[in-house]
Amino acid sequence: MSVSRILETKGRAVITVEPGHSLIEAGRLLAEHRIGAVVVCGPDRRVEGILSERDIVRAVAKGGGGALADKVADHMTTRVITCTAAMSMNQVMEIMTSGKFRHLPVVENGRLDGMISIGDVVKNRLAQLEYESQTLREYIGAS
Repeated sequence: MSVSRILETKGRAVITVEPGHSLIEAGRLLAEHRIGAVVVCGPDRRVEGILSERDIVRAVAKGGGGALADKVADHMTTRVITCTAAMSMNQVMEIMTSGKFRHLPVVENGRLDGMISIGDVVKNRLAQLEYESQTLREYIGAS
């Protein structure tokens, strides 16, 4: 299955934040939408970074509560690994595993087009396993 098929099912909406917003604003978005990361984009939807819950925790651990007033740009990851809609879920799993992260922005023509999370990957893999299991049961039952 490809990333585009997953996005067709779950949608392409992505919660984003601008680099000039504060960490407290980003944290509120994370809490409100019950997500673990936000993509940092400018007005043109080009990915400038990604900010995770861990980034906020590290900022507070280093700078105390006052760090929540810092700009997202000061704490975001700027070397963002992305994928395209044409990639397979196996490629996505490999990228996430080797990079040890749980969120992968989908970029097309240089602009944000969606987001794949580890939850999407697991859900897809479980559906595949269930399909294979059902197919085998039907095959064995037909023999």
